[in-house]
Amino acid sequence: MPRGGPRLHNTRRIHLAGGYLDGGAQYDRVRPGYPPDIVHWLIPASASAAADVGAGTGIFTAELLKCGLQVTAVDPSADMLGVLAAKLPAVDVVVGTAEATGLPPSTVNLVTIAQAWHWVDPVAATTEAARILTPGGRLGLIWNQLDVSLPWVHRLSRIMHAGDVYKPDYRPAIGPEFGALEQRTIQWAQPLTTAEIVDLAKSRSYYRRAGPEIRARVEANLDWYLHEHLGFTHDARVELPYFTHSWRADRR
Repeated sequence: MPRGGPRLHNTRRIHLAGGYLDGGAQYDRVRPGYPPDIVHWLIPASASAAADVGAGTGIFTAELLKCGLQVTAVDPSADMLGVLAAKLPAVDVVVGTAEATGLPPSTVNLVTIAQAWHWVDPVAATTEAARILTPGGRLGLIWNQLDVSLPWVHRLSRIMHAGDVYKPDYRPAIGPEFGALEQRTIQWAQPLTTAEIVDLAKSRSYYRRAGPEIRARVEANLDWYLHEHLGFTHDARVELPYFTHSWRADRR
């Protein structure tokens, strides 16, 4: 397991990831997007075809389309892919995983895994990425995480059980099929109402896998923290600060 990253036992990882097999519409509504500069940084100059693996509802897939790529979206959730297909009809969708995409070998110039790296087996996923990439093709890893260096955001992340926060020294483990990793990070903010922040918490795997009692506790804690402790009004728009971390490596 790579240093500085979340350490989920495989059984727990699969259990929590199962929280994303449905609820695609809510996920799509409140999850953050990605800064355009970092999207362009990930795409090779000569790329024409990409596979967005763990595509979910297509938040990152849409950015690849804007860059003129032919995109295939791969995800284990038919529900998530249904939301994606409705808003991005030009994208081919495939039910599959990062470890077994079901795509033919050497067919894409770019494989992206956005906001899903902590759910995959890193060695098997990079081996599969190398299989479907053309020689010299690129693997791009990207994720958003809350800026927990700010005390109020750190406490918010704990109430939300936002467990996918990597330490500053984190470096993803990839297979020997790829060259050296390059990193880029951008800091930005997503404006959300307090109600949307609660919905953001509801879109996370901890909440989705919890029972009614735990869900009620999370909602009550967020209501208290946002409106009483921090003093936001119910119609306030909160600038929720994020870091977007990205890594790229080319197939040998």
